Amino acid sequence: MKAVFPYPTLLGDVRCEIVAVRVDGKPLPYTNVSKDERVVALHQSGRAGWEEAVFDVSVRLPEDELSDGRWQNVNCLAVLTEKATNARTVSPLRLGPGSARAGSITLSRSSHLRRATLSVLVVATVDDIPGRLIGTCEEAWYVDLAEATPVRQRDIEIVQLDFSDGSHDWLRPYKESSWVVDTSGDMPTVYLNTTAVEGLVTLLSASGGSPAERIVREMTASQIAQDAWTAMFHSAVSDLDVDEDGTPVMPTGWRESVLRAMLPDVLPGRQLTDALYDINERRTQGFGWSELQTGIQFAAGRRAQIGKKLTFAVRTANRAERIPE
Repeated sequence: MKAVFPYPTLLGDVRCEIVAVRVDGKPLPYTNVSKDERVVALHQSGRAGWEEAVFDVSVRLPEDELSDGRWQNVNCLAVLTEKATNARTVSPLRLGPGSARAGSITLSRSSHLRRATLSVLVVATVDDIPGRLIGTCEEAWYVDLAEATPVRQRDIEIVQLDFSDGSHDWLRPYKESSWVVDTSGDMPTVYLNTTAVEGLVTLLSASGGSPAERIVREMTASQIAQDAWTAMFHSAVSDLDVDEDGTPVMPTGWRESVLRAMLPDVLPGRQLTDALYDINERRTQGFGWSELQTGIQFAAGRRAQIGKKLTFAVRTANRAERIPE
């Protein structure tokens, strides 16, 4: 979901490219950078004990829009972030050859754990107020410290926010929900509400603890995972492309991964192409779609290991009752 701003923002695309990567001053092998996937893989980069990676960035802005004078003091910033460590690095980009903005940004290995996101922010003075965000790149780059192959990750982003008073206005109607799943972006995102249930987010982020705490953590994580798998499946089948004879085409990215994982359980015994055709027919024609929800629920629960986690919870609770006080 995109934020809506009470002032004019850029309509055109902001395009970001990584044109070169250096690890401790040495060029990163070409095979570790994928422009199609927009991923840089730093693991096994040739230097096991590397300390920093420098990314040369080139950004194209919709110059025709910028030239009409609605914005002043336009600045372009490269931003490296990682949620797991709360790391954030910002580097200004300068006007380079032609109309491109260019510059470099440095990733310090000591500040990052697994995967960082490289995005671009365009800020300007709007209505005499400086530093207002007027644009971002539509597709961020991912910098993976744990992978040797530059393949875009298929896991789910976890974001902790206060739904009632956070930066995402669209979450406020859901302020009583403990979490919501957003599948509208390039990667699915689970938003955890930090204020719906006091202490829940802290418990989910912890390790160890009492048997009761472990039960709550495991069962909550499984329920979140089941909701996420269900939402991702519905998103994946909601807008399938079809070829000339009306046969649905398998989507790409995480949607393909979700369908390949779940379809054998949703429609067991079917070939993948036949199952996809059947799913599309039921959804678009309306017949049999409601009956299919049981299979979707089963497939999502299996992916989330609901049965396994519930068995663990029951056994733990039974053992706790048998222990004399």
